Amino acid sequence: MIETDRLKIYPASENQMRSHISAETDEEMKKAYTEMLEGCLTHPDQWNWYAMWMIELKDGTHIGDLCFKGLEPDGSAEIGYGILETYQENGYATEAVKAAVEWAFQDPKVTAIEAETEPDNKASQRVLEKCGFVPNGKTGKEGPRFSLKMNISHGTANNFMNISVL
Repeated sequence: MIETDRLKIYPASENQMRSHISAETDEEMKKAYTEMLEGCLTHPDQWNWYAMWMIELKDGTHIGDLCFKGLEPDGSAEIGYGILETYQENGYATEAVKAAVEWAFQDPKVTAIEAETEPDNKASQRVLEKCGFVPNGKTGKEGPRFSLKMNISHGTANNFMNISVL
């Protein structure tokens, strides 16, 4: 579990993911969550790199989720995230992404984190920029791609907030 000043972020269990999938009404999201679960079941030793991570307020209120889409052999991982509309525009996405990226860079195999966002999703692009991501000139299925590379000389990706990993 990752804790920030306002959030608890943790990988979902198989039962939590199955429950989330069955409750999801958006077919595209249902497909994405199903792929996450399949990745977890196929790679149980890398559960955290495939699981849906729950984002909750400290009081346990579920406000969104994030995921990594596996850890590639070159040390890169893609992150995806979303905050429920009711909780948007409070800085929760930025806080969660920063914490997740800091967690990921604690793994010595991780060299870069990537993300992509729809071209007109300016809020998501701002989250990535606040977290230190920069456009890498590539375009994925969803739109422009952004990268954050490990700074080898300093051993960090950026100056992140203090988080505790439990």
